[in-house]
Amino acid sequence: MAERILSSYSLADVGGGPTVDRAYWPCYTSLGRIARPIMTPCIALEKASTLSLGSVRQPVVTRYQIGVIVFRLYRDAEFQGQALCIRKDQPDAPDFNRALANLTQSGVLSQTRGLPAKSVFTILGKEDATPAAIACSIDPFAYLSHLSAMEFHALTDRLPKILYLSTPPPAQWKEFARQRMLKDLGEDYAAYGDSGFPPLTRVRLQRIKGRTVQLHSASHLGAFKVLKDSPVRVATIGRTFLDMIRRPDLCGGIRHVIDVYQEHASTYLSLITAEIDTHGQAIDKVRAGYILDEVCHLDDSAIRQWRQLVQRGGSRKLDAASAYSSQYSERWCLSLNLDEV
Repeated sequence: MAERILSSYSLADVGGGPTVDRAYWPCYTSLGRIARPIMTPCIALEKASTLSLGSVRQPVVTRYQIGVIVFRLYRDAEFQGQALCIRKDQPDAPDFNRALANLTQSGVLSQTRGLPAKSVFTILGKEDATPAAIACSIDPFAYLSHLSAMEFHALTDRLPKILYLSTPPPAQWKEFARQRMLKDLGEDYAAYGDSGFPPLTRVRLQRIKGRTVQLHSASHLGAFKVLKDSPVRVATIGRTFLDMIRRPDLCGGIRHVIDVYQEHASTYLSLITAEIDTHGQAIDKVRAGYILDEVCHLDDSAIRQWRQLVQRGGSRKLDAASAYSSQYSERWCLSLNLDEV
């Protein structure tokens, strides 16, 4: 293949030199027996990267996400049908670092105060994103849960100062990351790893725009939905009600959970029972059964079946985090360990 030829006034993205507007790529045509080059313009890597970032539907990107964009451009050697001004199709770590430096120096990407330095970058023009959108962009497997999900679904009138997120446990997260890289890179997965480009790794989040982030490890089976045209993921209605039973301390406390069940459980009863039936443990079903049956006075075949899971003479409590109480539900064999239900 013929080497790319740059015009005398353009040195764009060829491993050094200033970024410029135009360069040319030779395409050959035969006139008689003489092959003559037809010079066609090529596009700078920085410009192609900038345009690619502009189509990303999230406010921030990680080093891995930038790496995938740059690596694909090198391997494709073109952007939207136009040749790229690069001299090789197998980039290495210095190529990535140079591309990232160009994007930050030009202002296309910037580091945001409070976000992990050198790991997360805000895309130009998307600085007003919500903490939820930022968090779900940084962790591709995290979703809003507990009190944050209750707020999203309009189940509570509380405005949490903490952003509650659920994400897989470390070992599962690592496997999800491997699968995501295989999906993103396809047959280039091995080459990407060999190039020294950044892999998909977990970024630790503590605060986003002044809000404390609290992470909770949870399984992802049927757990969340993805919002249309948004990076935000949020626990489903059913999972949110299940989380209230499992961790009332992350949902405003057991009394608030009971208030929410009393106000909204009749509306979402089929979703609640389906989720708890599928993903709830026996104790989850007993606790939910007590609230739905004796507090909300609702009837459902699933609730009746859950009664078979009661344990006579046991020490089960409505709120796992509170002390045992002598106040007791004979029907559900459950200690009602709160002052007033």
